[in-house]
Amino acid sequence: MAEIFVVVEHRKGEVREITYQMLWKAHELCQKLSYKLTAVLIGGKDEPFINHIAERADSVIAVEGEETKNFNGDLYKEILFRLIQEKRPFLTLIGQTPWGMDFAPALSIKTGYPVATDCVDVLVENGRPKAVRQVYSGKLFSRVSFKEAEGYLVTIRSGAFPSDKVGERKAEVIKEGIPAGLPEMKKQFMAFEDTGAGAVDITQAELLVSIGRGVGEAENISPVKELADRMKGMLSCSRPVVDKNWLPKYHQVGTSGKSVKPKVYLALGISGAFQHVAGITGAGTVIAVNKDKKAPIFRVADYGVVEDLFKIVEALKAKLA
Repeated sequence: MAEIFVVVEHRKGEVREITYQMLWKAHELCQKLSYKLTAVLIGGKDEPFINHIAERADSVIAVEGEETKNFNGDLYKEILFRLIQEKRPFLTLIGQTPWGMDFAPALSIKTGYPVATDCVDVLVENGRPKAVRQVYSGKLFSRVSFKEAEGYLVTIRSGAFPSDKVGERKAEVIKEGIPAGLPEMKKQFMAFEDTGAGAVDITQAELLVSIGRGVGEAENISPVKELADRMKGMLSCSRPVVDKNWLPKYHQVGTSGKSVKPKVYLALGISGAFQHVAGITGAGTVIAVNKDKKAPIFRVADYGVVEDLFKIVEALKAKLA
């Protein structure tokens, strides 16, 4: 039976959200094509989350070893190359993340399989996949065709799909050791440092008051922070605010910051670039305030207000006085 591979991404004993999103899409494709969904887990011995993966796949191939406990792109490439040679999957889904982009291009060269990167959807037409990518800062979608090949590689943008569990599955877990005869690795894992760690953890907040470029100046952040405190929420931001050194990076939401799941996300002066939107896909209710009625943030917001953000901030503070 033809199958689709999903490469499991994990860190420090936890599955990354992109993995569940890829499993959701793989489930959809496998249902349509009657293919087998196989999750490939490269990690340490008896990873604690393996049962969560097994509930979303038909099969789990777990390659276990001390060397694979921590990520090594060269090692992933070699292990996946051997698995692909053996199983010949129709499609292999990899996260468009620092991990995935470390080994995906090299894996494409080694297997000879074509690769499409940073995709927001995958379609199958006439027995061949087509990748959907955004161009011109998300204003247009393009469909990318592949040359005919035995298999295909696709890297998936974070936030492109839901992470919900769908269907009833209980995968067979196949545990394997690290293949023998691998070339000597030029990289070595030394230590893991979370550069996003800081004084606050925005991923735990139930309410986030988030600011973007529209805040204007660093001194304008203070009244917004006051509002966040009165609402018993946390202050967060988009990348331009961090790039200007107005707030530390641990406040940043988005693909280069943190993915968040607050019950309420109040976006003030945020345009809504796809890198930022990818970080709020798990939010319960998104409320956007922006002077530009055509701002992309309104496409994903549950409620939108076309107004100067400072008028809204002062009005909310007055209500909470």
